[in-house]
Amino acid sequence: MSIQNLTSRISGFHRMSTAERLDAVAAFSDLDDATRAQLAAPGNINTHLADHMIENVVATLSIPIGVATNMRVDGQDVLVPMATEESSVVAAVCNSARQCYDSGGFITSVSGTLMIAQVQLVGLTDPENARLSILEHREEIAAICDGCDPLLVQLGGGFRDLEVRIVNSRGGAMVITHLIIDTRDAMGANTVNTMAETLAPKIEAWTGGKVFLRILSNLADRRLARARAIWPVEAIGGEAVRDGMISAYHFAEADPYRAATHNKGIMNGVSAVVLATGNDTRAVEAGAHAYAARNGRYSSLTNWEVTADGSLAGSIELPMPVGLVGGATKIHPTARACLKILGVTSAAGLARIIAAVGLAQNFGAMKALATTGIQKGHMALHANNVAIAAGAVGDEVAKLAALLVERRQVRQDVAIAELERMRGG
Repeated sequence: MSIQNLTSRISGFHRMSTAERLDAVAAFSDLDDATRAQLAAPGNINTHLADHMIENVVATLSIPIGVATNMRVDGQDVLVPMATEESSVVAAVCNSARQCYDSGGFITSVSGTLMIAQVQLVGLTDPENARLSILEHREEIAAICDGCDPLLVQLGGGFRDLEVRIVNSRGGAMVITHLIIDTRDAMGANTVNTMAETLAPKIEAWTGGKVFLRILSNLADRRLARARAIWPVEAIGGEAVRDGMISAYHFAEADPYRAATHNKGIMNGVSAVVLATGNDTRAVEAGAHAYAARNGRYSSLTNWEVTADGSLAGSIELPMPVGLVGGATKIHPTARACLKILGVTSAAGLARIIAAVGLAQNFGAMKALATTGIQKGHMALHANNVAIAAGAVGDEVAKLAALLVERRQVRQDVAIAELERMRGG
């Protein structure tokens, strides 16, 4: 298949068998036999590797990996692997992407690949004087930081800037040094932590204060990913649907109780791609929620507007500290396979796709809420889980799930009773 003919709009993808879907993905992403075999393996990770990834290993937990179709990002069709246990997440992205595919899909950008390391200095009677003293050593600080990772410097990264803030805390004034580091295609936590720890004795010597914490900040607001898309009003079901979605956004923008659930839905998609690619879900989630409160109150990570021609325009901006090298992204074979499916060659490219998925997820959730309600589609998919939990096997699963949905009683007690009846008990 030539690159020009590649399309993420794979007809009937959800109706294929698991093996057929994997064949389609392997063909789209030009996966070799070893990568395809890795994705087909039910366990995906051996105990030797697991035992060296974390401490006290006793087992591994497999999470399903689905593939989002219909995704067009910056003019290129992509298939997006998503690792999640929650029903309807992958389907929502597929449906949302399909509805903006013909209007160009998603347009994305990033602010850069800069991370922040913080050095906390306390015990000072002259914090303003200490702040200026640290700033005066900028060139020496740059040399110390770059000397911690010469390879990063060779790759075009390294020290970029210095900020020194005074934070008035309950324990008194703290002088907080921010090291701004370009970590390129790494998430960069280990790199910037090493720089902060190496620099700490120097800061103490220059100021006479005491350094305690030396660690990165997960509020990576120098590493933002952005995505936007246009949904024609006729593609989403008319003006009433559009206006209901705008009202849902206004609710989330104004009320932190709604915003928390609104943003959780966004992170359903974001975290699924982050996890599938072996990146740090906790870091991304912490940064996103902190960024949502950057203006003094917690609010929506997305913005929704009506264009001059009546279409629905959505956009998202959030910190995206992800990488392609280091950590599980480098050693976990399934994470490497998922990156091959995506075909990304840089951390910035991965961040762009993740932002697009977050926007698609938000569109899907808001449309469901503004029309049929979130439960109709979600519970239809969740019914399979309930049927399996009740003991259904083979063809019984689909039959029992359909029955539960038809009766609008997707509950385990009902499933157990109906399964017994189906079996003639």
